[in-house]
Amino acid sequence: MSGVHRLGIALPGGHRPRPLCPCCPGLALDLGSSRTRAWISGRGVVLDAPTITFPDARIVHPVQRGAVVDVPATARMLDRLIGDHMPRRARPLVVVTTPVLHGPAHREQARAVVQVLRPRAVLTLPTARAVAHAADADPGRPLLVADIGARLSEVVLLAGGAVVDARSTALGTGDLVDAGDSEELGDAVVAMITSMVRQDRTALTAAALKRGALLAGGGALLADLAPRLVAGLQAPVTAVPDPHTAALRGAAGLLRSAHAHPAVRATSRTACGPMSS
Repeated sequence: MSGVHRLGIALPGGHRPRPLCPCCPGLALDLGSSRTRAWISGRGVVLDAPTITFPDARIVHPVQRGAVVDVPATARMLDRLIGDHMPRRARPLVVVTTPVLHGPAHREQARAVVQVLRPRAVLTLPTARAVAHAADADPGRPLLVADIGARLSEVVLLAGGAVVDARSTALGTGDLVDAGDSEELGDAVVAMITSMVRQDRTALTAAALKRGALLAGGGALLADLAPRLVAGLQAPVTAVPDPHTAALRGAAGLLRSAHAHPAVRATSRTACGPMSS
């Protein structure tokens, strides 16, 4: 599958990113089925809250299995939770993480949701790429990332900084009958990776697996998950530091170069005046 999504961020050699202007703060956003997290340049993490809304005194989950299912409700949630954290009249540059296999339609929905914050530009970033950046992984070597969320688990192969293969299952920590038993999750992840290895004619997946898989998401906090994966794959598995926030931290780190993206440069003259060299 083609994996170069909206945020390739492989800057030409020698290029130095320009700093963001005061009226265009950077906003990193991780919209999860269970929790929504946000980071703003100069302020750090400003939000880590349940992904819920309260229309008519009812609790509604506008993001399900990693997908935005109710754009207006999600937009209202973001306005309520993040709006007060943005400087007045700010036009933020937004990087929002998205599951790889949810496709273009979901990325368009994510961009539509963020319009409530009056962004200068919105760039979507595959969650696995954000995790790899947070782990300071070598982009020149093939890498397997297993992101285990509350309602969605995804395994992604990265090579040369791009997504080249992926598998996902509508299963996460929130589906476990016993919160301390990760057998079902472990079996699902092992099956996805095994399938990728068998179907890969380039041997990139096998090389990445030999190197060892990165484990991220809230599922990485399950004490018995990594050992199950090691036993099932007969390969190293390493949880990234603070795995439940890795996607947000990676997206925040990539904001440093995101303003060099063509989509951002195209809006710079109308949003904040000409950008100087």
